[in-house]
Amino acid sequence: MDVDDEATPGPESGPLTPEPVCTPTYTSESDHPGGVQRSITPEESPGRTESELSSDRDRTEQRGATEAPEHGHSDLVAQPHTGHEGGPIIAAEAEAARASTTQHPLGTPGRRFDPRSPFFIGMTGAAGVAVTYGAIQALIAASQVLLLIATALFLAIGLEPVVSWLVRPRFPRWAAVTVVFLVAFGLLAGFLAAAIPPLAGQGSALVHNAPDYVDHLAHRYPLAETLDTRFHLRDRVQQAVGSDPAKLAGGVLGAGRLVFSIVSGTVIVAVLTGYFMANFAQVRASIYRLFPHSRRPRAILIGDQIFAKVGGYILGNLVISVITAVLTFIWLLIFDVPDPLLLSVLVAVLDLIPAVGSTIAGVVVALVALTVSLPVTVATVVFFIVLRLFEDYVLVPRIIGRTVRVPAIVTVVAVLLGGALLGFAGALLAIPVAAAVLLILSETVLPSLDQR
Repeated sequence: MDVDDEATPGPESGPLTPEPVCTPTYTSESDHPGGVQRSITPEESPGRTESELSSDRDRTEQRGATEAPEHGHSDLVAQPHTGHEGGPIIAAEAEAARASTTQHPLGTPGRRFDPRSPFFIGMTGAAGVAVTYGAIQALIAASQVLLLIATALFLAIGLEPVVSWLVRPRFPRWAAVTVVFLVAFGLLAGFLAAAIPPLAGQGSALVHNAPDYVDHLAHRYPLAETLDTRFHLRDRVQQAVGSDPAKLAGGVLGAGRLVFSIVSGTVIVAVLTGYFMANFAQVRASIYRLFPHSRRPRAILIGDQIFAKVGGYILGNLVISVITAVLTFIWLLIFDVPDPLLLSVLVAVLDLIPAVGSTIAGVVVALVALTVSLPVTVATVVFFIVLRLFEDYVLVPRIIGRTVRVPAIVTVVAVLLGGALLGFAGALLAIPVAAAVLLILSETVLPSLDQR
């Protein structure tokens, strides 16, 4: 007896409907042009026992699960498909076979979600909150690495004017990048090799002689003696530089970790700076491709102006800091102030911080000059006031020019915020970032507000 013949319904049977209670069993697609397999029920096969029907069901299930349409769904996962998977899954397999075509092997997209649906709005809001929270946590966790990357990018932008200047007289870019990188690295390595031994010696002597300096100041100046009596300065300094073995071991380990962190960070920044310099054209193009085509020309004009401002500021600030350090070193040598090289390097580093850096450096140097004499201290204070005026009204206009126009109040606020958020590096990068933000606001936001 043919199963397919017995499975053909009579005219009075009416249209077939799937039975959700029973596990459906399917015949081949040959009986149905639409390709939908249907179940065999005992009512459609009179005269056959339940065991015969069960055996036929198993055979048709295996044949229907392994045979794929000629141009449709050919699932190879979890073969063979049987009735034990459940009726809804097998019915979905049949629908998938019918939906898969040569033009759309994975079917056509279904109906879009209604964006006004409360479920859709709630899920979108929850996903936005989750993504924002995850992004903030990721930024916090990777803040140190991101800071190194940002520092390297800013250094590459600062050295880009030199590279572009070398490229113009028919100099290949790779050669210009190599020359600039090697010269900068050579100058830094030479300075460190020449300065680290005396800096280490002077730093150790400064720490060792700190109690003597306090005692000398207390004996020479009544105000210092009053402060020492009230706050016990000599005792505190003696405890800080004491020779407790446990504290000494902890200090050595802490110093070792600090040195390793500085060296590894310097190497990472140097390598990243080289990569950014070598691929600066690709980095620039990638940034501009993030803007729509209609706004890309405007973005290029504003972006190149930002690159020029940031590059000019960073390079000019480095040059001004070196000049300030050299003048400070000469002054300290003339008046025989202790540790001139160490103090000059400190002045150079602090002078990189706009507005407040040179002031802090002057205070530190003046305190050390108190160990010589009060007149030398007063002269040193006057020297730093004149040096600050010389820097603001002579060096900055001639070296940096007017590329970075940031109001004084914005400068102070940016430096304070940058230092509070990212430490010393944040204070260094505060001014170029503030200049870029002011330029974007003046060219995009403020004109649109004026037209409203």
